[in-house]
Amino acid sequence: MSSITVYNVYSNYLKDRFGEKVYKLPIKLPLTCPNRDGCIGVGGCIFCGEEGGSFENLSSRISVKDQVIKNKEYISKRYKANKFISYFQNFTNTYMSIEEFKKVIKESIVEDIVGISISTRPDCVNEEYLRFLSEIKEKYNLEITMEIGLQTVNYHTLYKINRGHTLAEFIDSVLLCKKYGIRTCAHLILNLPWDDKNDVIESAKIVSALKLEEVKLHALYILEDTVLGSLYNEGKISIISKEEYMERVITFLEYLNEDIIVQRIIGRAPEENSLFVNWNESWWKIRDNIVKNMEMRKTYQGKRCNYLNGKALKKFKK
Repeated sequence: MSSITVYNVYSNYLKDRFGEKVYKLPIKLPLTCPNRDGCIGVGGCIFCGEEGGSFENLSSRISVKDQVIKNKEYISKRYKANKFISYFQNFTNTYMSIEEFKKVIKESIVEDIVGISISTRPDCVNEEYLRFLSEIKEKYNLEITMEIGLQTVNYHTLYKINRGHTLAEFIDSVLLCKKYGIRTCAHLILNLPWDDKNDVIESAKIVSALKLEEVKLHALYILEDTVLGSLYNEGKISIISKEEYMERVITFLEYLNEDIIVQRIIGRAPEENSLFVNWNESWWKIRDNIVKNMEMRKTYQGKRCNYLNGKALKKFKK
C-alpha cells in the first residue's frame, strides 16, 4: 500500500478493486487524429510529435494480441504481476471504423486481462462504439475506461493548441460514456503557456461536477520539430517554474472531489529530441515533493470542494 494519503492514488484503487497490483499493457495502433488528417484540421496539436503519446511502446506493425502477450510476459516477470489492463495509448484510439474498432478490442482480451483503457479525443466518442464496449464489459466482466484528452477547460487555449474541439465536446463525451456505464478519465496539462491558476481551478470544478471517475495530470513537455518547439525556441512562450507547477497541482487537488481517482500528478516524458522535460528533474522527485508539501500544509484532495449542490443555499441550513 502506498504511503501517499493526501490524494486518491490510482494504484491503491486498483489493488482494492482487484485484490492485487494491476499493470497497464500499452498497445500501439497505426492511427492518426482528425486534426492531423484534414477531417477537422491539419498539423495536430502544436505539442504533439510523430509518435503521439507512445514513445515507449512496441511497433504498431505487431498485432494487438502479440503486443499484449509480449508486454504481459515482460511485466509479469519483472513485477510478479498477475492481472493487467490493455491500454490503447497513442493518438486517437476510436478514430477508425466500428468494424476495425471491434476487431482490435477483441484481440486485446487475453488471459489475465481485467480491464481495457482507451485513449481518445472528446469528438471521437460515439454511441455505437460505446454500446459495443458496454456489451464487452458485461460479457467478459471487464472494467472499461475511456481516457479522454481534454488538456484544459479554457476554450481559447484549446484553439491556440489546435485541438480542434472545445469544452462542449468533452462534456458530451462524458455524458455519453455515463449512459453506457463506461468509466471516464480526463487528461489535463496544468502548465499550458496560456493558462493560469484560475483555469486549473475551473478544470478541477468541471471534472468534479461531471463526476468523472478518474483524472490524469501532465506537465507540458516540448519536443523538437513541433509548432510548440518553434515558439519555445523563438522566445514566444515561456514555461512556469517547477514550484509554480507544484502549486497548481496542489490547488487542483484541493478543488477536486475526493472520490475521483488520480492516475498521476505528473507524467514521464521522452528526453530524446526534447527541448523541455519536467525541469530536468525526475518525475517521481517532483511527485514526492508535491506530496511532502501537501502533508506539511495539512491539505488534501477535496479540501476546497465546497462549490457543488447549490452552494449558495447553505446559508439557510442550520
